[in-house]
Amino acid sequence: MIPDEMIINKISLIRGQKVMIDRDLAALYGVPTRVLKQAVKRNIERFPEDFMFEMSGDEFKNWRSQFVISKSDLMGLRYAPYCFTEQGVTMLSCVLSSQHAIAVNIRIIRIFTRLREMLLTHKDILLKLDQIEKQVLHNSADIAIIFDALRQLLNPPQPPARPAGYRRKDQQQGD
Repeated sequence: MIPDEMIINKISLIRGQKVMIDRDLAALYGVPTRVLKQAVKRNIERFPEDFMFEMSGDEFKNWRSQFVISKSDLMGLRYAPYCFTEQGVTMLSCVLSSQHAIAVNIRIIRIFTRLREMLLTHKDILLKLDQIEKQVLHNSADIAIIFDALRQLLNPPQPPARPAGYRRKDQQQGD
C-alpha cells in the first residue's frame, strides 16, 4: 500500500490548481508513462482543459529546474508532462480500469478531498485571525491615546522656571 504522504508529495500547484503529473500518476498506477499518455490520447474527449492540460514550455522549464534530475532519471521528462486536476484523476479511473489503478485512484481522490477540507478549515482560521487583527489595530489606536494621556498625567507640563538672579527695580515683574 502506498503511504498517503507519498501521494500528497506528488500533488503540485501549477496555474493555481492542485494537479498531479502524468509521470507520477503512472508510477502510482504501476504502468509506464507512455501507456498512461496513450490511454489519455485515445480518450481525449474525456479530458477537457479543466481536467487535464499540458505544461507550457516555460512551466515545464521552471518545474524541471526545481528538481535535481540525473541523466538516468530523464526518461519521461523530455516532453512537457500532462497535468491532471482532481477531476482528471477521477476520469483516469475510466480509462485505466485495472483493479490496482482503481484502488489507487480512490485513495488519490480521498486525499484531494481531505486537502480541500483542510484548506477550508485553514481558511476559517485565517478569517478569524483577520478579524482579530482588525480588532487589535482598532484597539491599538485607543491604547495609544490612553498611554499618551498617562504620560501627560505622569509628566505634567512644568510652569516656566523663573530666571535665577536679581532683578532691577526698573524691570517689570512679567519680564
